[in-house]
Amino acid sequence: MTIRQTMIGIAGLTALCAGSVNAEVTVLGWPGGPEEEALRVVAEIYNARPEVAEEDRVDLLFFGRDGFFDKLQADLAAGSDAFDVNLLATYSIGRYAPYMEPVELSDQAEDVFGETVLSTMRFEDTQYGVPTDLSMHFLFYRQDLIDALLADDTARETYATISEEYLGEAMEPVAPDEMTWRDFAATALYFTAAVNPDSPVRYGTVLQMKNLLFNIMVFQSLPRAYGGDWMDDEGNITVDSDAYREGLELYKLLYDAGATPPDSLSYEFPEANAAFTSGQVAMMVQWSGAAGALLDTDAAPVTAEATRSVAPPAGPEGRFTHIHGLGLGLNANAQNPEGAKAFLEWLSTEEAAVEYARAGGAPGLTGTAIEAVAEERPDLVPLGEYASDYGYVMTGATGANALSVYELQAREFTGYWGGSQDLDATLSATADGMADLLKD
Repeated sequence: MTIRQTMIGIAGLTALCAGSVNAEVTVLGWPGGPEEEALRVVAEIYNARPEVAEEDRVDLLFFGRDGFFDKLQADLAAGSDAFDVNLLATYSIGRYAPYMEPVELSDQAEDVFGETVLSTMRFEDTQYGVPTDLSMHFLFYRQDLIDALLADDTARETYATISEEYLGEAMEPVAPDEMTWRDFAATALYFTAAVNPDSPVRYGTVLQMKNLLFNIMVFQSLPRAYGGDWMDDEGNITVDSDAYREGLELYKLLYDAGATPPDSLSYEFPEANAAFTSGQVAMMVQWSGAAGALLDTDAAPVTAEATRSVAPPAGPEGRFTHIHGLGLGLNANAQNPEGAKAFLEWLSTEEAAVEYARAGGAPGLTGTAIEAVAEERPDLVPLGEYASDYGYVMTGATGANALSVYELQAREFTGYWGGSQDLDATLSATADGMADLLKD
């Protein structure tokens, strides 16, 4: 079995594979991060199974995240047979369904994943994929730093002074599971050396502010907690709102104050993790998929033992976390459809799901599957609970142009945070662009 990593566009993949006979099951996966690592592990386990014929073994294929979904749609629509199995996401299933085949899961699937998680891979009541990763956001924080703050009367006085200067209110520090977004901001400012020279760390938080659609998914739980949405029930675009203003201004306040590293405008998932595990960051809102690495003493020797996680901070409308699922489905033009079906069916068994979790993936598991990994992957235990209690999808965020909306917001919001345009212009341009993208 050969596992390839090809950092080229879909068009290049098509040209590379055109006219060839696909002797293996080619799987187009999600590059970088724990999803790639976990997929590599389960592919090797599957290929080692004695009942898997050589011609049905899995061969992995990856290309860059930037523009991934546009490239994938173009290739699927063109009838490419460069891959048999491809990545799916909750926010793109409707976009790809015309070019894919429904999948059959194992008879263990419902007991392994539960109905809610399985439904993240459905479109119009048809199962198009096997759920591999349930994504949401946690607030990761340093328990040692928070405990020291809460126990120190002098520190509490400094906290009150800083919060009054920056937020207009003398505030008291609270435990992370009680934090509002204003508490989050006040705590981040307190732990910022540029604001508080006595801070034990350099930065209070690390914000992912790169012009990248996935960073907006991290950000938008903030305006959502203030009642923000993409559109109302009549289809009117509602992004130019007090809720989005509150969220955008809070991010900019923290950035301008030095509460996040100065190069945060180029940060996404890996840079945020690296900053946190350096030991110079007090807390951050990050994808749940980062928990395996952040809690691993080998991967994060400086911070892992003190790192804890809770649901993201709350706002006036409650506590919220963006949620979506990643999974794998069957290309309608697969060269090896039977081999692909066999792999996908195995991927939905307890054996595969447990191994995927152990390898660093983040499947949403229930029953004996979660019991099997709870001790070594305690971060997976709250996934189902948080999805049920705090999970949301913005109105319109499952439409054909949902990813284009995220890209538009990323471009405009990063422009505001970086100081190249003001807030009014940012929200006006965002609203106008969303109206064009979501009008149908």
